[in-house]
Amino acid sequence: MNSIPVLFEDGEALVIDKPAGLPIERPRAGGPCLEDRAAEFRLGFARSPVPVHRIDTDTSGCLLLARNPKALKRFNAAFEARQVEKVYLGVVAGPVEGEAGTIELALTKISSAEKGWRMIPAKKGKQSITHWRKLAERDGLTLVEFRPETGRTHQIRVHALAGLGAALLGDPVYGAGPVPGAQRTMLHAAELTVPREGKAPVHARAPLPADFAALGFGHG
Repeated sequence: MNSIPVLFEDGEALVIDKPAGLPIERPRAGGPCLEDRAAEFRLGFARSPVPVHRIDTDTSGCLLLARNPKALKRFNAAFEARQVEKVYLGVVAGPVEGEAGTIELALTKISSAEKGWRMIPAKKGKQSITHWRKLAERDGLTLVEFRPETGRTHQIRVHALAGLGAALLGDPVYGAGPVPGAQRTMLHAAELTVPREGKAPVHARAPLPADFAALGFGHG
C-alpha cells in the first residue's frame, strides 16, 4: 500500500495529496476508503485528523484535514464564508473557445432509475460560480485551470460540460467515461489556500499526477 504524501503540516492542519480512486467516506458497497488510513496521519498526535471538505473519489490532490475540533470549526467557517482559494486542473475532452472566463449556473440534483443521480443546470437550483482559464491544448484535449468560488457537488464537472461545451475527459456521468489514457475523471485539486486569523494561511500545492503527464500536460 503506497503512502499518501503530506503537503502541509502544522499543529492544527494537514493537507494531503489524495490519490485518485480513493473515496473519502466508505462506499455503500464497501471497500477501502480514506478512513482506513486515518492513523497514518496522526503524526505524533493522539487523535486522527478528519477531512474538512470533500473531493470526488476520482479527483486527486489537495485535501485539508483538521487535527482538532476547534480547528475543524474554524476551517468549516472559512469554507462557508468562501474565503478558501481552490485551484483545480482539468483535462476537457475537446477544444475550448476563448482564453478565460467565468461560468455562473444554478445547479440542482436529479435522479432516475436508469442513470442514477446527477447535477444539472436549473433556475430553481443553487448558485454556482467557477472562474477558468485555458492553459494548454494537445491532441484535441484542453488543459483548463478552474477556480471555483462556490463549492457545489460536481460543480466543475457540470461547468465543463455546460459552460465550456465538453465534459472532463474520463467522466462517467457527464462525459463518455473511461478511455485509453484516462481511466478516471481527469480532475486534480492542484492548490489550496485557507486563511487563518493571527497566523499564516494553510497553503499547499499538489504536483501534477502521472496520468496528466502521460497525456502531454506535464507542466500545467
